Amino acid sequence: MSIISEEAKQIRRVVNETRLIDTHEHLQREENRVKSEVDVLATFLLQYASSDLISSGLSHRDYQTILDPHQPLEKRWEIFSPYWEKMKNTSYARVLDIAARDLYGYEINDQTYKKISERMKEVNKKGLYRWVLKEKAGIEVSLQDTLLKPKSYAFWKTPPAERLLDVDREFFVPVHRFEDFLLLQDRIDIESIGQRRGARIHSLSDLVRNLDAEFREFSRIIAAVKLWLGYRRPLRFEKATFAEAEQIFNNICSQKTFVRVDAEGVRITAPSGITLDEAKPLHDFMVHNVIQLAGEYSIPVQIHTGLHEGNENLIANTNPLNLTNLFMEYREVKFDVFHGAYPWIGECSALAKTFPNVYLDLAWLHVISPHVAREALTEWLETVPSNKILGFGGDYIFVEGSYGHSVIARDNIARVLTRKVEDGDLKLEEAKVLARKILRENAKELFLRRIGIQ
Repeated sequence: MSIISEEAKQIRRVVNETRLIDTHEHLQREENRVKSEVDVLATFLLQYASSDLISSGLSHRDYQTILDPHQPLEKRWEIFSPYWEKMKNTSYARVLDIAARDLYGYEINDQTYKKISERMKEVNKKGLYRWVLKEKAGIEVSLQDTLLKPKSYAFWKTPPAERLLDVDREFFVPVHRFEDFLLLQDRIDIESIGQRRGARIHSLSDLVRNLDAEFREFSRIIAAVKLWLGYRRPLRFEKATFAEAEQIFNNICSQKTFVRVDAEGVRITAPSGITLDEAKPLHDFMVHNVIQLAGEYSIPVQIHTGLHEGNENLIANTNPLNLTNLFMEYREVKFDVFHGAYPWIGECSALAKTFPNVYLDLAWLHVISPHVAREALTEWLETVPSNKILGFGGDYIFVEGSYGHSVIARDNIARVLTRKVEDGDLKLEEAKVLARKILRENAKELFLRRIGIQ
């Protein structure tokens, strides 16, 4: 049996007692969660573990059956169980086991899945988030990625702009994507922005003016801007002139072919759009506008880099080296590079070492691979100023996942700092200071002080 040193105990105590600033979440409001049907399959398999199930051979049709809470749980478990055996070695599965064990009393297996589901139903009520996030995970506040509703051709029902940032301030501060300004492809996209903003958008100048107005309205309440476009296209955003972007905008408005759409039971025709490749000059122009405004209002920019959630995408699109032109041009903007850009850990190290405005974020990485996360943190502590390392972002859509992730993240950080002390690279007190910085103080300084959260 290994002997735990006094230094290791002290470091772990500091890590475990530090209240986390969570740099990235996708959690729904608690009031919506507690209205939903929950069980160990319908809830836990919404994200991440689903990728490993599909990768192990589960069909998309069977996956949909497993998720359906209206199907008998026994039937769904029977489908799920063989694939759980294939993928439960992964870190995505480990998160679920940690959450099930610590929150509901059992790890996941043939004998416990019903008991876990029963316990989930019992606690699925108001107070769930306080219990899981505040009391169990020790998270002081989370940065919440606010999403627009999916594009609808019934654009007159788009919610007003003020509802976009409707997050529960007890647990979250909003991060905004401005995504509908960045991926315009057809006239309905343009009209939807105008509708929710109560404005007429007939020109690129109108569009830019509304983007400016939305930034001004949101600047005092958002912690960051999020760019996620690597899921749709390469992260290389070239310089485009107003004239080049305006030509694309006018092409969108001038489409002469139409598609037939059934929009919530109403049959309408809508103008067809252009491809992402055709729209690139406009999208690049608008991304540069967003970053310029972020600089004007001193708002950090979070960027998804590296691995995509889900199955099958072009990973080369999210290489962080594609962003170098932005880092060089917008020196006044602080860029938070997400997920260690896995698998481009070394590239991240070089970027943050070279550019004063590049910060590195372990959000998601702890559950992609705890081993890689420890290696990344070890490398960053040796190459990057410590104020630029952000230690935890849960990045889950169900609260139990955020808890399980927090357990792995704390363990990783404690292990790395302990090893540094044991190897003589750090003094014990230095390691304690670093633990608080990585888990809390760096994120508070980067994101929260600007909006008055001390």
